[in-house]
Amino acid sequence: MNNYYLGIDTSAYTTSVAVIDENNDIIFDLRKILEVEKNKKGLRQQEAVFQHIKNLPLILDEMTKSIETRRIVSVSTSGKPRDKEGSYMPVFTVGKGQAYIISKILDVPFKEFSHQEGHIGAGMMNSQLEKVDRFLAFHISGGTTELLLVDNNKTNLNIDIVGGTLDISIGQLVDRIGVKLDFEFPCGKEMDNISQSGNIVDERLSLKIKDTWANFSGYENFFARLIDSGKYKKKDIIRTLFYTIYLSLEKIILYGCRKNDVNDVLLVGGVASNLFIRENLKNNLYIHDINIYVPERPFCSDNAIGVSYLSKNKAGHIWGF
Repeated sequence: MNNYYLGIDTSAYTTSVAVIDENNDIIFDLRKILEVEKNKKGLRQQEAVFQHIKNLPLILDEMTKSIETRRIVSVSTSGKPRDKEGSYMPVFTVGKGQAYIISKILDVPFKEFSHQEGHIGAGMMNSQLEKVDRFLAFHISGGTTELLLVDNNKTNLNIDIVGGTLDISIGQLVDRIGVKLDFEFPCGKEMDNISQSGNIVDERLSLKIKDTWANFSGYENFFARLIDSGKYKKKDIIRTLFYTIYLSLEKIILYGCRKNDVNDVLLVGGVASNLFIRENLKNNLYIHDINIYVPERPFCSDNAIGVSYLSKNKAGHIWGF
């Protein structure tokens, strides 16, 4: 009888519950995207917490109908955004509390990981990175654009931030331009679909990158001007936006690999599901002998699969309540 590993993640925009078994097979994976009012650019934490409180019982009810809960041998959760002192968001307390209660009822170990570790875990699962001791992970999402040096030791993942953005995240850039183009928040998925038939706009734009760090607020102003000019089609503006992001990420990754003497790079986070960005990075960094690992698209967005995987393979943390 296979053992099961339960993971819960309550991030800024998704309620997630997942169960994997000893073979890394996904036994259960259910996510509910939090609702954002039309024309709004996000949710306040108190609104997100309230939705998580409503969503989790419904998802856990579905889980109990789908699996044998007696097989669960460990319960894990995303306890905070990063494994850093002072890292905190109220949304993660919802999943953490529920996971702790379940572990006590089932009398099994309770483990904590960071939301960021969960993303990395989801990307590592069933890939060659499971056997790599040291690699870079680029966490690119709505709230985060960080280049991370990951030490994959037997006990836990040790993570250091070695690059990223100094102002807005890439996800914020995409959503702000998307909202200005009248897409509903979050905008990335619909923009990705529309961009497939777009062309790159012939406008001069300098990349604001210094070593492994970048500023993206200037890009927001640039693309806002393109929209306001009325000269270009939506699909062409979006295609150009994604092309600019790809070029920026490529430069940062090249700097990061040389500086840290690594050649394995994992892309994680919602923006990593963008077809144009992921395919161009994979194809063009290969010629520099850099191995780009990109999870299947459902594993890029917020999910609890990564913390389930880490629960099986790592010791986890106990940060307390």
